[in-house]
Amino acid sequence: MPEFSWPDRSQVPAADAVDRDWPAIVSALPLGSHVSGRVIGRQPFGVFLLIDGVPNAVGLAEITAMPHHMELPAMGATVAGEVIWHADHNRQVKIRLDEWNVPS
Repeated sequence: MPEFSWPDRSQVPAADAVDRDWPAIVSALPLGSHVSGRVIGRQPFGVFLLIDGVPNAVGLAEITAMPHHMELPAMGATVAGEVIWHADHNRQVKIRLDEWNVPS
């Protein structure tokens, strides 16, 4: 059974910092841009990651974009993917991981 955990508070940027930086985060990470980051949390619905090179940017790669035969990346793993959405309500950058893009 896979292990799930929420991101540790010490790894997550403070909410006020994310709110303050949200316009810059959205500007730095336009839809379709390629990003990488480190997995800081795993849940049944996807993985949270700290996005490299963009202060206070938290990404979420949801399993809705994950093929059925795949598994969630491990805690601490470095992953890469494409920005597919900006969730203004909770200040998350939605990501589709490269490893989930299976050639047809």
